[in-house]
Amino acid sequence: MISVTNFNKCVTILIKKLCNFDNREANFTSYPIYMKNKSLLLSVAVYALLSIPFKNFSQTINYGSAANFVILTTVGAIGNTGTSQLTGNVGTNSGGTTNFGNVNGVMHSGNGATGAASNSLLSAYSQLNSAVPTATHAPLLGNGETLVPGVYSVSGVTVLSNVLTLDGQGNSNAVFIFKISAAFSSSNAAEVKLINGALACNVHWKVEGAVTLASLTIMKGNIVANNDLISLATGSKLEGRMLAINGAISVNEVTAKTPIGCGSPVLTGPAAPFLGSSVCYALFSGNENISNSGSTTVKGDIGTNVGLTTGFNPLMVDGMIHPIPDGSTAAAASALLNARTYMNSLTADIELLYPAQMGRKLVLTPHTYVLNGATSLNDTLFLNAEGNANAIFVIKIYGAFNTGDFATVTLMNGTLAKNVYWIVNGAVTVATGSNLKGSIVSNNGAINLATGVQLEGRAMTTNGALTTSSVTVNMTDGCAALPLTLTAFTGKIQNNTALLAWKTSNEINTSVFEIEQSIDARSYTKIGTVNAAGNTSGVENYEFNYNLQAVVSPVVYYRLKMIDVDGKFTYSNIVALQMQKKSLVISMYPNPVKSTSTLIFTTQQNERISYSIVDAMGKVLSTTQVDLVAGSNTIRINAKALAVGLYSIRIIGTEIKETVQFVKQ
Repeated sequence: MISVTNFNKCVTILIKKLCNFDNREANFTSYPIYMKNKSLLLSVAVYALLSIPFKNFSQTINYGSAANFVILTTVGAIGNTGTSQLTGNVGTNSGGTTNFGNVNGVMHSGNGATGAASNSLLSAYSQLNSAVPTATHAPLLGNGETLVPGVYSVSGVTVLSNVLTLDGQGNSNAVFIFKISAAFSSSNAAEVKLINGALACNVHWKVEGAVTLASLTIMKGNIVANNDLISLATGSKLEGRMLAINGAISVNEVTAKTPIGCGSPVLTGPAAPFLGSSVCYALFSGNENISNSGSTTVKGDIGTNVGLTTGFNPLMVDGMIHPIPDGSTAAAASALLNARTYMNSLTADIELLYPAQMGRKLVLTPHTYVLNGATSLNDTLFLNAEGNANAIFVIKIYGAFNTGDFATVTLMNGTLAKNVYWIVNGAVTVATGSNLKGSIVSNNGAINLATGVQLEGRAMTTNGALTTSSVTVNMTDGCAALPLTLTAFTGKIQNNTALLAWKTSNEINTSVFEIEQSIDARSYTKIGTVNAAGNTSGVENYEFNYNLQAVVSPVVYYRLKMIDVDGKFTYSNIVALQMQKKSLVISMYPNPVKSTSTLIFTTQQNERISYSIVDAMGKVLSTTQVDLVAGSNTIRINAKALAVGLYSIRIIGTEIKETVQFVKQ
């Protein structure tokens, strides 16, 4: 690219050369030939100028695999002082590595990655070295000047002072190359500004000497130091890369990140986990009590699939409170296990090597992260979607997770809380006043949200107690009711057949109804399917009948799984139908059970029965046969060996079909 002023100068010089004018003549336009052939000469000059092989300043410098590194040296030590925030890989192909904390990238040392990147760096250096200068510049850059795209040759020790503005002139592919023949440094708080489409990825600093950027310098572009060191002082910020050929690199409490653009990948993160039926819960436990103290505000459902939900004020909950397990909690527990399995199976892109130092203003981008140990979040963690509102973050923690008081997760550049997921293989403790974002899933651990905690997302555990104390939890998007209104779902038993009926209104794209049956209101089995009308504005009536001949239970439970054409589904209310009794269970005492309990009931005749102890998942743990006599009978139940949880006793005889539930403490 050439300016209009420079173009006119070139035309003047070229015309003089073409016409053999005396360059000492001040006003060559007085020559008759010029005056007679002005248009012709100008045309010849323009054609000649366009024939000159000018450098294309939209060329791209290819860094190859070195582009993934924010810090790389072919030979030399790399070191950090204090807490630096680095986004991009960090490595040396030959040298030591000192005092880097958590890096939003992969740490490499003398491996295949650094070897390949070193070769790419040498190739990039060759490209820069061969770039033909289009202008020369004094060894003082900045002080308020503005430069246009080009290749600038700078001789001698060079200093960046105050502000240097690089003007892309509306071209996002515009390239700036600075070829500096000696050392390069900056004054305190010097700054490179990019305007009119200029991108940091297209700015290149090839330095034949040491690079030392002073405190608070704001630098843009890729720094390539040949045969010398690179040093960034406290508070410096770099959007670009630090790449040294045979030189050490040191940083001191700086912020540096690889540039976006120029073919760099758009980060999307992994596919989001499917929360299924658990998506409508803000607080959920698959297998323990949920309790609250104080004034807690919740948007979303609250419930547990084993235990009780207590202490929540319905007036402060924008959702459904499930005080005891039901069909919805059973479905949520199953879905949560699937989501947990998926997140644990994800291959991590980046390991954060210091779990105890999570936060501290660390910036993460859309990836799957892993922390292999107990993790502490302190100060602030930034999640940067880089402008992609659909980007997913998954943070896998193998160990307990806790926060310091008033720890904060801050979303930036388009990050949405609904796209942030934490899978914690251990207990979760969120300290007073903390403000977290995302869905937290604890695998086999308790969750405790302390006073003043704010959570935009969900807190869910597959197996553990969940306690809250005057907190605010706002479930993120994802829970959407089907475009269907279920106006009634009823049932009755007639001639040993369950007669089920339901009504709907305003169906839109409804696909099918699946009828599910349970004998414990927890584990459900699909027993039939009824096609939906699909799209209606009026009332639709449906029926389904099921033979109960093979059912052995005093109570049978039914629910509808209502499925839309796009696969979304929700569950109906549960209908409980009482079977005809052949005996009367009087009591089981004590219940809950610590070690043993007594089952007391009457029979109408002498009979041999069998009774089985069944866990909450439907697994038969033991079966015993007993001879009963007509009248009152007692059976001693030994529960010492059972784990804490909910169990059923199934009693089967010729005239007896009973189920009794008990809780083992």
